[in-house]
Amino acid sequence: MANPLPSAAQKVQDALDAAGLPYQVIELPQTTRTSVEAAQAIGCQVAQIAKSLIFKTSTTDRAILVIASGANRVNEAILKELVGEPLEKPDADFVREKTGFVIGGVPPLAHAHKLDTYIDEDLLSYDTIWAAGGTPFAVFQLASKDLPAMTGGQLAKIKKLPS
Repeated sequence: MANPLPSAAQKVQDALDAAGLPYQVIELPQTTRTSVEAAQAIGCQVAQIAKSLIFKTSTTDRAILVIASGANRVNEAILKELVGEPLEKPDADFVREKTGFVIGGVPPLAHAHKLDTYIDEDLLSYDTIWAAGGTPFAVFQLASKDLPAMTGGQLAKIKKLPS
């Protein structure tokens, strides 16, 4: 019998099951905290990692979730325009309070609060992508086409282009 998932990863699995999605959260022996670590652990391209980044709005203290390709950086000027107010990087306590998860394990769903979500459209150029599963060791594979409906997120051109 397989070891049970940690509670945070089980919360993600429960949300996937409740949404009728056929995906399975797995726990890996090595960390998947960064996109590079995740890609190495899984054996996929860094660009296939759906990294979850949390930003904090400066005026209203809202948490904004950006799900970006692991190979891309986020153009914060474009994101600021989409959100309609200045942004800042939150601390770990803010991330945990708003999402219910620790940095490095924030999944695309099952958050403690509803988050405004923006999805890097580059992710949809891959049939299969990998997302965090609630802990820095848990991930799940999914069809990229399912990400917008799963998250309620808005597709956006938010990739920062090389200077």
